Amino acid sequence: MIDNAYKWYPIYTKSRAEKKAFQELQRKNITCYLPLRKELKQWSDRKKWVEEPLFKSYVFVYISSREYSEVLMTQGISRFVYFSGKIASMPQKQIDDLKLLLAGNDELEIIEHELEAGEKVLVNAGPFKGMIAELVSIKSKRSLVLKLEALGYAIQVNTSMAYIEPLK
Repeated sequence: MIDNAYKWYPIYTKSRAEKKAFQELQRKNITCYLPLRKELKQWSDRKKWVEEPLFKSYVFVYISSREYSEVLMTQGISRFVYFSGKIASMPQKQIDDLKLLLAGNDELEIIEHELEAGEKVLVNAGPFKGMIAELVSIKSKRSLVLKLEALGYAIQVNTSMAYIEPLK
């Protein structure tokens, strides 16, 4: 059965092709949305603010099922996202909420893993880079209490959750 209703669909893009895929979809006059956030990048000789996708490898399209193949034939698009065997769609409210969230001046950060107190973690950046620690508590996304095994005591570390990862 063909569904002629327009809905928002998350689309999976090829690696680091979100902006190119977004431009190609726009060129085809397909309504789409690529949430971006500003991030300060550091190179050896300079720092620069750049716009990075909020969600790696995702673009959102507003289409009916008649346009599925046109979206899939777009350069940079990999596939639709599936949930329980069906192409996943999103309510308009979630897209509106996301736009509202990004309109604010808050710094947003996407954390790709859930962490709980007691877990062993590896610190990937900052002065404790390479150290294995036990997560004691999470004060906020930028303030963690870690028990550093090498030192033997807990310390509150002001670092990003993105800089630690669970040990497997």
